[in-house]
Amino acid sequence: MHKDVKKQNISVNEIATTNVISVPQTMSIINAAKTMTKNGFRRLPVTDSGTNKIIGIVTATDIANLMGGGDKYNLVSGKHKGNLISALNDSVHEIMSKKLITFGEDGMVEDVAKVIVERKCGGMPIVDKDGVLIGIVTERDILKAFVDTPNYMSVGDVMTKRPHVISPDTPICSVTKEMISKKFRRLPVVSDDVLYGIVTVMDILKHVGNGEVFKDMVTGNASDVMSVPVRNLVSDNLLTTVPDESLTDIANTMLRKNIGAFPVIDNSHLTGIITEFDLVRALTKI
Repeated sequence: MHKDVKKQNISVNEIATTNVISVPQTMSIINAAKTMTKNGFRRLPVTDSGTNKIIGIVTATDIANLMGGGDKYNLVSGKHKGNLISALNDSVHEIMSKKLITFGEDGMVEDVAKVIVERKCGGMPIVDKDGVLIGIVTERDILKAFVDTPNYMSVGDVMTKRPHVISPDTPICSVTKEMISKKFRRLPVVSDDVLYGIVTVMDILKHVGNGEVFKDMVTGNASDVMSVPVRNLVSDNLLTTVPDESLTDIANTMLRKNIGAFPVIDNSHLTGIITEFDLVRALTKI
């Protein structure tokens, strides 16, 4: 039974994930990616080794950015002269986000949810009065808290309609550029008007973290990897929904199956996509 968040006005420490795994800023990017992949994390706090104060956060989006998506690729092309292996062995300090928004342990869930929606960020570190990391609240935690909020909405009411799509032959570098420039965490993959799959920033992360990226390398140069078609990353375990499904049902399915998004199919065609973020935004407004 989920708590009625709005009536009880509960604090973040009641829903936050505690005993958070964090890493030092000296950890290599590849080892940070491995840690995230192993634990299924989309984000990893970076803390000072001596004080455990949070000093940054590295996300799956940062890895996608490094993999040709945006300005963090400069680490590969500039400092490491195109050598991806060398860049992946550089420290996580080089790509982590240093401008952080944090909440204290006495913060309210509704306030955290509002910031997550406004900033379009997937999670928020929780710190004590000294800035020491004590937990993290994610979109998933917020969704769990709000999932039983009474509503009469359906998937079609809150989904992103006519989503941007890519083809299975799109190279990884083009996919990451689309993700970073348009702030997408996932993109439907469509071939001949048929849904082929969905690719996410986590798929990019896993490609690095599980070592698959090294199988694509011949010279160690980034170009070996960047030209790989996205079909190589797409999972064949594709679940979909329909516009008429209730918001409560799809939210519970997301939580039960640990899936962050569902393509929406209508008359055998892709008509939209619904994500955890869409659900959090809708349910926290009720």
